[in-house]
Amino acid sequence: MKTDITISAEQRVALEQLVADRNAPAKVVWRARIVLASADGESVKAVARATGKSKPCVWRWQRRFAEDGVEGLTRDKTRPPGRTPLPAELKAKVLAKTARETPPAATHWSVRAMAKAMGISHTSVQRIWREAGLKPHLTRPFKVSSDPRFEEKVTDIVGLYMRPPDHALVLCVDEKSQIQALDRTQPGLPLKRGRAATMTHDYKRNGVTTLYAAMDVKSGIVIGACKPRHRAREFIAFLRRIDRCVQRHLDVHVVLDNSATHKTPEVKAWLEKHARFKLHFTPTSASWLNLVERFFAEITRKRIRRGAFASVAELEAAIHDYLLHHNADPKPFVWTKTVEVILKKERRALEALEAVAGNQATESEH
Repeated sequence: MKTDITISAEQRVALEQLVADRNAPAKVVWRARIVLASADGESVKAVARATGKSKPCVWRWQRRFAEDGVEGLTRDKTRPPGRTPLPAELKAKVLAKTARETPPAATHWSVRAMAKAMGISHTSVQRIWREAGLKPHLTRPFKVSSDPRFEEKVTDIVGLYMRPPDHALVLCVDEKSQIQALDRTQPGLPLKRGRAATMTHDYKRNGVTTLYAAMDVKSGIVIGACKPRHRAREFIAFLRRIDRCVQRHLDVHVVLDNSATHKTPEVKAWLEKHARFKLHFTPTSASWLNLVERFFAEITRKRIRRGAFASVAELEAAIHDYLLHHNADPKPFVWTKTVEVILKKERRALEALEAVAGNQATESEH
């Protein structure tokens, strides 16, 4: 089938200039090529093959050129919207209902439950939530500290991170207890193109261990040891290990949480005999202030969670191997939030909690 396109000399020059122009949009270039090939008598099939377009596309731009000339190739005609935009009032109602109400017999709204309640399509609900950044199916854990000395402790620990004292080492210390040596009931399949690695959902428990870790805030080096139990006795043994590893002329500032094993009479007696050790306790419910928690998150994600261990010995060997590799090229976690930023965020959280409690009290009265 031959095309029936004729062009003038001026139009040919203009079309060839479009094709040769490196700054011309690609879509304008292939439209001009369609018209030039058609004017040269090529069939629609040949034009489509040469430009990599479909035959309906070729016909469309042949008609556009016949109607509007070369100028018609350089602009796109506006199309009417495929659907009527939702009214702003309806969007506001969906957002208010999402934030302030819960559906019957459920803790949160699903897309289809909200669509049914509002009489709109589930895709409309998806768009409204996406535009507002709402994700009702997700929750984020939190806990606001109720420690009366919160400000004092935050100021102390952040000061250690940002302005460590001279002739001293700042160590973040904690225990990652109850690490399970889990073995899968069947071998997993390896990663390959088009398929993720697999592992069985069930497992065999082969015992537990506790990882004691002390991370040097400045260098990122971690002193670690695995212990079978989590008691004051094991904690004191770990303090002794720290004492052996740290040079004698340095003071040791230890950031740690409020676990009962850190405050027993035995621990206090040991500390009295080792005056260079100075303990700094994080506020209650504020373990995020201890930088070693970031290290625990890393070792869990990179070495423990997807591992398969037939025994506690295998698990502990994997942990020690990770520590060796980490300390061979340590990278410290840099603390960036100031005391002012932390306290301001804490005050906002407390105010929000008080407002929620006040609203709940008002609703219960009614």
